[in-house]
Amino acid sequence: MDQLDLRIIDILQHDGRTSNARVARQVGVSEGTVRRRLNRLIEGEFIDVVAVPDPVKMGLASRALIGVQIDPDKIDRVADDLNSLKEIAWVTITTGTFDVFAWAALPTPEELGVFLRTKVGTIPGVRRTETFVNLSNKKRGNGVVA
Repeated sequence: MDQLDLRIIDILQHDGRTSNARVARQVGVSEGTVRRRLNRLIEGEFIDVVAVPDPVKMGLASRALIGVQIDPDKIDRVADDLNSLKEIAWVTITTGTFDVFAWAALPTPEELGVFLRTKVGTIPGVRRTETFVNLSNKKRGNGVVA
């Protein structure tokens, strides 16, 4: 990956629907070069091209970050179980007070509470959870590349 790849990624992070021709004009190369670079980045799994929905507009007004403490020998299994839940958008294994963080979105606070008690809390190996409810989002999407 070089500076040209990073510039192409940066442009697409701001507007993923930007055409290859427009990207090419912005970075000063041919459209074919952009197309080849994008194919290489996608095939090499450096980037994914996805739609990032707005949870609130999708009817999921209750969003939360869930910190999960887990029996040490069950961390991977619990992370996989959390990952399989449709209400969970992402799961990450971490260090520190929590072994796993998961981000969930549900229609109402009541449904979030039921979800935490009946789905997350019943996974074998889960010791404790702490839920951080989103009050507002200041940034959506990935900001990985500067």
